[in-house]
Amino acid sequence: EERVIVSDVAGTTRDAIDSYFENETGKYCFIDTAGMRRKSKVDDAIEKYSNMRSISAIDRADVCLILIDANDGVTEQDTKIAGLVHEAGKAAIIVVNKWDAVADKETNTMRDMEAKIRSGLSYMLYAPVIFISALTGTRVDKLFQLIQDVHAQNTMRITTGALNSVLADATARVQPPTDKGRRLKIYYMTQASTKPPHFVIFCNDARLFHFSYQRYLENQIREVFGLQGTPVRITIRQKGDKEEQ
Repeated sequence: EERVIVSDVAGTTRDAIDSYFENETGKYCFIDTAGMRRKSKVDDAIEKYSNMRSISAIDRADVCLILIDANDGVTEQDTKIAGLVHEAGKAAIIVVNKWDAVADKETNTMRDMEAKIRSGLSYMLYAPVIFISALTGTRVDKLFQLIQDVHAQNTMRITTGALNSVLADATARVQPPTDKGRRLKIYYMTQASTKPPHFVIFCNDARLFHFSYQRYLENQIREVFGLQGTPVRITIRQKGDKEEQ
């Protein structure tokens, strides 16, 4: 069914259109957007309007499918949209469409293309990549299950007890950093919210909490709880160090 006016040129969908769909995995509302184009191809007013529609659609979505043409790879438009999705904290799946149109596929073709995509969207390493063909239906059934999975991860609630068990193991494995003889002490961690999962870590001195150690703890959380397809937010809060004299 023709629901939107489109062409082969990126950014020519006129409006965000809601399309409702239901299958054995659940009920869905798909929002198609105008996308974004390079400034050289469109004047600033139209570009701004297009961007606003994309941002609005992302804001409404529970799961964002970043659609990449297998023949083009990651484009400037893809990078812009992916950045907005990441900043919005949305669950995300990188969907490589038109896989059937890729000629001379070899054993490593899919792996090599995924590596290029990961390089171009390095801030979204948490997002799964799936190769499909909307024309032939290849792996479309797997895409729907993946949508369900990443939505569950984006809305996951983890108990404070479970988080602090992971925290204890992580800090025992790799000691918190020190600076000028003063060691970072981490008291506890709790989850503040979901969509995306947001964790708050309380410590003695936030200035000692190096970014690299924060990334390490995030990786430990992901290793235990999964959190595939969703960004993770971590806030560091300083609590009075009552143990020091």
